[in-house]
Amino acid sequence: MTCCHYFLESSHASVEDNLADDKLLGGLLSSEFDDASCLSRYQSFMYRKVSPFKTSTYLLSKLRKYEELHRRCGPGTQAYTEALQQLKSGNQSAVPTECKYVVWISYSGLGNRILTVTASFLYALLSNRVLLVDPGTDMTDLFCEPFPSTSWFLPQDFPLNNKFKGFHQKSPRCHGHMLQNKLLNASDGELPVPSYLYLHLGHDYNDHDKLFFCDEDQTLLAKVPWLLLRTDNYFVPSLYLIQSFEQELFKLFPEKVTIFHHLGRYLLHPTNQVWGLITRYYNAYLARADERIGIQIRTFEEGPGPFPHVKDQILSCISKEKLLPEISKDYSSFSSLKNPRSIAVLTTSLDAGYSETLKELYWEHPTVTGEVVGFYQPSHEGFQQTEKKYHNRKAWAEMYLLSLSDKLVTSAWSTFGYVAQGLGGLKPWILYKPEDKKTPEPACGRAMSIEPCFHAPPFWDCKAKTGIDTGKLVPHVIHCEDISWGLKVVDGREEL
Repeated sequence: MTCCHYFLESSHASVEDNLADDKLLGGLLSSEFDDASCLSRYQSFMYRKVSPFKTSTYLLSKLRKYEELHRRCGPGTQAYTEALQQLKSGNQSAVPTECKYVVWISYSGLGNRILTVTASFLYALLSNRVLLVDPGTDMTDLFCEPFPSTSWFLPQDFPLNNKFKGFHQKSPRCHGHMLQNKLLNASDGELPVPSYLYLHLGHDYNDHDKLFFCDEDQTLLAKVPWLLLRTDNYFVPSLYLIQSFEQELFKLFPEKVTIFHHLGRYLLHPTNQVWGLITRYYNAYLARADERIGIQIRTFEEGPGPFPHVKDQILSCISKEKLLPEISKDYSSFSSLKNPRSIAVLTTSLDAGYSETLKELYWEHPTVTGEVVGFYQPSHEGFQQTEKKYHNRKAWAEMYLLSLSDKLVTSAWSTFGYVAQGLGGLKPWILYKPEDKKTPEPACGRAMSIEPCFHAPPFWDCKAKTGIDTGKLVPHVIHCEDISWGLKVVDGREEL
């Protein structure tokens, strides 16, 4: 073989290796899947920029070990059958099982569900449990299986399926309720450990439910084979405040702000139906632009929109943060270039009016830079329709499309925006929540990190047994920009 032939073959091999690495997102994904069953899994790298955040080798190893655990303990296995028998037996006191489980109960809107199933998976990793997902009305329609050679979806014949909707804070097996009534005690080894517990971690949870975030209670929960969890909160920030989890979190995520970014890209792959919505829209309207900007608009105002103060807020944010080129009043100043630089703006909103305002403004006026700006909005449903399958397909597609942006503007309090920023690894500009129908000043501000906000965290010092500001305990968990009482993980790289 000549040196030239060797060089060409080596170069070709290197390109193929790099392509395989990109396809697997730097080793984040397993290579064991059939491509056709879930096109998005191995095609996403063609639409998304390479992440500036590297996954730790420890996280990659942990994911491969988890996949093996799920294969060994997932539905249809001997270990699952044995654990199920204990659940069906109704025994008041559990005996140790080979595998332990956390069952995520489908609850709330799609943005919340995406965040909470990811948080639940992290909890499963930290507590050495298998995550099983309640399919609800549409989870199988929206998301591919994330683990090879097994399923994360709870079988239809799971014995407690018909109890999910009836679980509440005073259910006999509710963790907080049992603590309150002294039927459970983390420090008392004499009380029986039940075969399952219901964890109520929704926004309306009480002080006893919140003891989930204490080390002492995690020691107790570790003995329970089945945990059934319902939440509408991204509770990850408070996992950092559980001392027994802290060091493991540091090893998994040396860049602390990358939790949802890495785990979301690992877990959440659109089904082929949703992937078709994403790729057709992207290729038709966004692919050829030199720059893509996402604007996610979610209002919490009463009455029909669009609202003038929100229109003014969007325009103020775009102008002051220089997210789009300025418009010119000189109509003779337009560019004579045949192919000027183009910017595609993807707007998502339940109302078409905000996008139309921007579109008219940039149609009627040239930009001072000569760039051309196009505005595109895939849908405008009018109001949120959580239970409708096709509505949620489009919502998932729009979150994903927003995550493919170069720059992103999101709305305060909105989990829709949190999903987009996390998947895309984007530190967005946040449109602050207006008060009294007035445009906030400033209109928007840059997020401190790409992590979502935990909207309803506990304010409790587990050791001192007293109330405390949990946003001031450690430097990497602080209060959110958009919700002053919320918590988020920070302390990553300063600028993206």
